[in-house]
Amino acid sequence: MTYSLQRIRYQNLRARQQEAYNFQKVSAVLAEYGFTTIRLSDDWQGADFIAQHIDGITFLKVQLKGRLTVDRKYQGKDIFICFPCEGRWYLYPHDSVLKSLIETTRVGKTESWLEKGVSSFPTVPANLRTILETYRLGSE
Repeated sequence: MTYSLQRIRYQNLRARQQEAYNFQKVSAVLAEYGFTTIRLSDDWQGADFIAQHIDGITFLKVQLKGRLTVDRKYQGKDIFICFPCEGRWYLYPHDSVLKSLIETTRVGKTESWLEKGVSSFPTVPANLRTILETYRLGSE
């Protein structure tokens, strides 16, 4: 049997397919940092997957997002948020970045945060790039 592989278009994938695609992509990037990943079938303590480091000590609970996001429901859960932006991946500790955003931006005063407890950005605004640069994965 012969099969010819054909690339897919991310935009044509359904939401669950995009999540599976993003999980595979970020797993490859995290492997470069010594992590293996375990996808969870159902969110566990707010995590979509666990990243286990080769040191045998470090385990990260990771919530996979399509964009920069902070959400009240992740506070105090030791969650890392991972998202792609402009061909790069970011992995940040939710509570630390939330604290920085509230202290240095208007995020904590927005209607979305005040009413729903969530704030997200389709692209990383210039004023937030310095906060997130520390958490950018890879050099690409």
